[in-house]
Formats: sequence, structure tokens, C-alpha cells
Amino acid sequence: MRKIIWILQSLLVMECYLVCSGARIQEKEEAVNPIPTLSPPEGNTTFLGGTTWCVALPGASQIDVQNALDWACGLGMADCGPIQSGGVCFEPDTLLSHASYAFNSYYQQNGNSDIACNFGGTATVVTRNPSYGSCLYSASGPVNTASLLLSKPSFIWWKLFGTLLLLYLRS
Repeated sequence: MRKIIWILQSLLVMECYLVCSGARIQEKEEAVNPIPTLSPPEGNTTFLGGTTWCVALPGASQIDVQNALDWACGLGMADCGPIQSGGVCFEPDTLLSHASYAFNSYYQQNGNSDIACNFGGTATVVTRNPSYGSCLYSASGPVNTASLLLSKPSFIWWKLFGTLLLLYLRS
């Protein structure tokens, strides 16, 4: 019980520090350029002033992609309705196509940061719109992750707290 209280107090102090001091959060830059993909089926070539999407990597292990897809549609709370049977993005019925849609949904909902498009190394950020036919991938311009964290600190920190609590309870 003391550990839980300590974790909660630590998170609240961190949240107060971020909100009160206007702290800037820096992200680690990737050393490798993203690999452009044509999965799902080749979309148009629109690059709208910095707009990016997150798609599954074609060379990634199918088991890893499936695990990441399951997480994105489950705990990640991505919008996976369109890739369900009968949905506008169900076809083509392939793992890479479904994972790309789910990964992008999660990526767009979580600030377009490199971290939100990792999925255990099974995804990458692209500048080519992967939308096709009536399957439209959501998009938004680049978001400053620091301002996102500072504008919604309670949600982010409570989500982190919940994750830490689950890890603690498992041990």
C-alpha cells in the first residue's frame, strides 16, 4: 500500500512540475529515416504540409504485428470498427492492412509522436497518405508533444499511473 501511495504522490508532483513550470519535453530523434511503404494498397501521394500517418512495416514478423494489432484495438483503444468484417476498411482482408489502419488510428489519437508509432518496431511513420477507395485514414498536422502533455496532464499521468499500478500488482 505504501508503494502505491508513493507512486501516486510522485506522479502528482511530476504533474504539478510540468504544469506550473511550463517544462519543455524533448523527444529522442530517431537515427534511422522512416521506411516508406505501400501497405495497405498504394494510396495517393498527398503530403499535406507535414501531415503524417503510421503504417505497419511489411517486413515485420506477423506474430509481432498481430500482437501489436491486438493491443492497439484493445488496451490502446484505437478505432478498429472500420477494419471489422463489413467495415469500409476490411478489404483487403490482410494483417498488414488491418494493422496499418489500427496503428494510424492510435497514432493520430496520441499526438503524432514517434513513440505513438512504434508498436514494438512493427510500424513506421510515412508521408504518403495510405487511404484507398472509401477507406480514409485519419490525419492531422504535426502536434507538439510537449504542448499536448501540458494541455492534458491529468489524463496522461493517470494513464501512466494505471499502467504502473498494473505492473506493480502483477509482481
